[in-house]
Amino acid sequence: MRLGAPVYNYQTAEEWALAHVAKGYGAAYWPLPVTASADEEDEFIEAAGKHQLVIAEVGIWNNLMDHDPIKRDANLRMAILRIKQADRVGARCCVNISGSRGPAWDGPHPDNMTEETFREVVRVTQQMLDEAEPTNTFYTLEAMPWMYPWDLQSTKQVIEAVDRESFAVHVDICNMINSPDKVYRSGEISEEYCRELAPYIRSIHVKDVELSMKMTTHISECMPGEGDFDHDALLIAASKLDDVPFMCEHLATEEEYDRAVAYLRKRADILGVKFTSAV
Repeated sequence: MRLGAPVYNYQTAEEWALAHVAKGYGAAYWPLPVTASADEEDEFIEAAGKHQLVIAEVGIWNNLMDHDPIKRDANLRMAILRIKQADRVGARCCVNISGSRGPAWDGPHPDNMTEETFREVVRVTQQMLDEAEPTNTFYTLEAMPWMYPWDLQSTKQVIEAVDRESFAVHVDICNMINSPDKVYRSGEISEEYCRELAPYIRSIHVKDVELSMKMTTHISECMPGEGDFDHDALLIAASKLDDVPFMCEHLATEEEYDRAVAYLRKRADILGVKFTSAV
C-alpha cells in the first residue's frame, strides 16, 4: 500500500518527486494539465520512475451528464484526452464521477439515479474507452452519495454493464456514507467493498465523516481522525490489495495534510500495516 497526498512548493519535476520522498509518500496525484507537452510529461514520468513513485490517478472532474449537449460533448472530448494522458504516463487510473443531471456538476438531482441515467452512464463510459483504447491505465468512476455508483451493488452493476477490461474501480468509502446506519457500519462497508471488488481496485481516497445532531440528517466530511469513520477497517482491507495508492484529499493546507497523514500512520503502525515509500 502506498500513502499519498498533494505536495507543495516545487518548480521542477525532480522537486515534485523529492517533495513526495521528503513526506514519505509512495504515490502521487498527476500534476500536469491535459495541455502539457510530451516533453513536460516525460520529465515527470522520468522523475517518478527514478524515485519509485507511483502515479495514483489522473483526474477528469467534469460533468458527462450535463443537460447542455454542447457542454456535455466538450466534457466527453476532454475526458477522452485525459484517459489518453493517463495511459501515456502510466497512472494507476483515470478517475471521474459519472455526473449530474442538475445544475451542479457533482450535485444531487432526481434523475441521477434513474434507469435512463444508468444506461447513459454505461453508454458514455463504453464510448470513452472504445475511443481512448487505454492499455496502461484504467478508467474509473468515483462513488458519490447521489449518483451512479453509490454503493457496492451499484458499482457491480456498472462494471457488469460496461463490460470493458479497461474499466476498473476507484474507492471512496466516505462518499458512500449517506445515512446514519452507514456511518456506524463504515468498517463493515469498507471490508466488504474491498473484498468483493479486490481485482478491480486501482486507487483509494481516504477521508473522514462526522454525523452531527443537525436535523434532519447531516453528515459532514472532516479531517481524518476527527470523525466517525472506521479507518482501522479500511487500512486492514486496503493492505490486502495489490500495492494500492491510499490518497488523502480535500484538505486546505499542507499542515492539514501533515496532520491527516500522521494520524493514518499512527493507526497503521498500531495495526502493523506497512506503507511503501518513494526513494
